[in-house]
Amino acid sequence: MSAESAVQAAYVVAALLFILSLAGLSRHETAKAGNAFGMAGMAVALAATIGLAARSSSGTGVALLACAMVVGAAIGLWRARRVEMTGMPELIAILHSFVGLAAVLVGWNGYLSVEARPDEQTEVPAGLLGIHSAEVVIGVFIGAVTFTGSIVAFLKLSGRIRSNPLMLPGRNLLNLGALAAFVGLTVLFVVGPTLGLLAAVTVLALALGWHLVASIGGGDMPVVVSMLNSYSGWAAAASGFLLDNDLLIVTGALVGSSGAYLSYVMCRAMNRSFLSVIAGGFGNEGATASDVDHGEHREITAEDTAQLLKEATSVVITPGYGMAVAQAQYPVAELTRRLRELGVAVRFGIHPVAGRLPGHMNVLLAEAKVPYDVVLEMDEINDDFPDTSVVLVIGANDTVNPAAIDDPGSPIAGMPVLHVWEAEDVVVFKRSMSTGYAGVQNPLFFRQNTAMLFGDAKERVEDILRAL
Repeated sequence: MSAESAVQAAYVVAALLFILSLAGLSRHETAKAGNAFGMAGMAVALAATIGLAARSSSGTGVALLACAMVVGAAIGLWRARRVEMTGMPELIAILHSFVGLAAVLVGWNGYLSVEARPDEQTEVPAGLLGIHSAEVVIGVFIGAVTFTGSIVAFLKLSGRIRSNPLMLPGRNLLNLGALAAFVGLTVLFVVGPTLGLLAAVTVLALALGWHLVASIGGGDMPVVVSMLNSYSGWAAAASGFLLDNDLLIVTGALVGSSGAYLSYVMCRAMNRSFLSVIAGGFGNEGATASDVDHGEHREITAEDTAQLLKEATSVVITPGYGMAVAQAQYPVAELTRRLRELGVAVRFGIHPVAGRLPGHMNVLLAEAKVPYDVVLEMDEINDDFPDTSVVLVIGANDTVNPAAIDDPGSPIAGMPVLHVWEAEDVVVFKRSMSTGYAGVQNPLFFRQNTAMLFGDAKERVEDILRAL
């Protein structure tokens, strides 16, 4: 077998391992195996790429490649050891920006290697030059949109800028105009590729990526993360075409299509269309409560909550981002174990967009060793709330808001939510009476069967454990 055939065979094996990784990550029970398949696939791909580089490049080129891998691996290990689960959304967002930047650099390199050298012999036949030019400009455009969009998402998720949507006049027309300009510039670049046209496409895409995500508010950020994941996949696929690398094409298509499908699932969970999310405007962090008088809220102590739980026959815990911020998943897991020992049926209700990352709550609970069989999705548990003794809402807000059903004028009207208010008693863990990430007031807090337990969620759960 020739070296080229061996590399292609290794790429096929790596692609199959990536497919097995996606399949494994679709279920709690097989998630660890899915991660292992993904790491094995990447190891095979890297080994094959290094082997190919060793045969086709000078010793200096291989040394530079090895140095880049060592530096990248060191940074990756350092960040993996330091990052908290609460920091995962913004970490993933910034990693997407790296993929976008890589696609932009590959596209520019493609132009400088071929179109910028019209009088020199290149590997691209003259008859395919137009196709190559189209690949260059499309790859640069997707990569640049991903780059700046991911940076804005990182800044919003990490709290470095406010999550309020940027409401420029005619923002949708601006986006459509940018897309129309991209199509026109692409045609011009294919007909006569110049450095100025490529620079114009790059600047246009950078601005569009910034504006797209800046116009999307906090309530839609879980969809934004999965959307950027899809963009990064298509950017990688575009790079694969430019580099004539089948593995990049396959892997990019897998990431792009899975991210797009995840975005679709998330939009369905919020009863919003993908286009309405891209149009932005939903989610005003820190917005003031509405003028509607919901009445007075009722407070409860940790000791009284413990008594409620002792007397309960069934308990449902609905976590949200507040649980992640407080790192309360470990005492929550201990509370679950303690209540089950007392004969109380305990389950978890997970909303598809709970937290700021798809599957955020599932990962936190798995990290705390909560049994998989008691962690249920919203559709699996919503019908059981009328038969539930106590619901503990730990750090969730918008995903348990009855205004989505009762108030047609609410910004989240029509969004499927967990019907926690149908339980006999509801205890809401919050630091204050402020609105949630989407900036929408929650009438649940003022219902007669709801009591507020204020303070740090981790400390309050530990207080409950002591009282038990």
